[in-house]
Amino acid sequence: MDLTYELIFTVFPYLCLATFVVGHSYRYITDRYAWNARSSQILDKKSLFWGAVLFHVGIILTFLGHAGGLLIPQKYYDLFGISSEMHLVIAHWMGEVVGIAAFVGCLLLLWRRLSNKRVRAAGTLNDIITLGALTLVISTGVYNVFFGHYNVLYSVAPWIRGIVFFSPDPELMRPVPLSFKIHVTAAWALLGFSPFSRLVHIWSVPLFYFFRRRIVFRRKPLGAIGKAGFGRFEAGGKEG
Repeated sequence: MDLTYELIFTVFPYLCLATFVVGHSYRYITDRYAWNARSSQILDKKSLFWGAVLFHVGIILTFLGHAGGLLIPQKYYDLFGISSEMHLVIAHWMGEVVGIAAFVGCLLLLWRRLSNKRVRAAGTLNDIITLGALTLVISTGVYNVFFGHYNVLYSVAPWIRGIVFFSPDPELMRPVPLSFKIHVTAAWALLGFSPFSRLVHIWSVPLFYFFRRRIVFRRKPLGAIGKAGFGRFEAGGKEG
């Protein structure tokens, strides 16, 4: 077995996963005050809207599409009458839509970060590196969707499942085109870098809002509020 493939497609992914798990855990325990997205919305809200919306919608749907398309073996899709050809067609068209949304959104956010003086002054080099890494991962993914034309269901997909279930086979990546190799390697690297960036806020999605108890606001007639207030004032005055 080629040592290069073993290092890149077995050792490196596990190093990134280990850094991801340990890094996020350690930072959550020791650095909770900096556990946020470091939002610059207060500095410039107008130029943030479209970039943030396109990026977040695109990246969330891309993540769900990757999880469903790569982690679920094709044999389960066959049970529901979805052939590999149909699976690839669906993945292709969905990838074009959500990939372009994520890519355009990421470019808008990066341009805003570089061109807006107030945002740039309040930001850090880490912010630029994070957006640059996201742009690289997304752009190579979009390139693969439009120009790759490679069946990943029997190469990249089983390799990723092997990583997840601790039975990786790096030889599955040997026939894969270079653009796909760059995409998955950059994605692993971004995963390992995330604990040291603002990407930690992905764990802070306020899902509990959907399950919390309702807050009841009781309305009081304005006159009753005024009388009660004056009553307290008068009582206070007499006591004084």
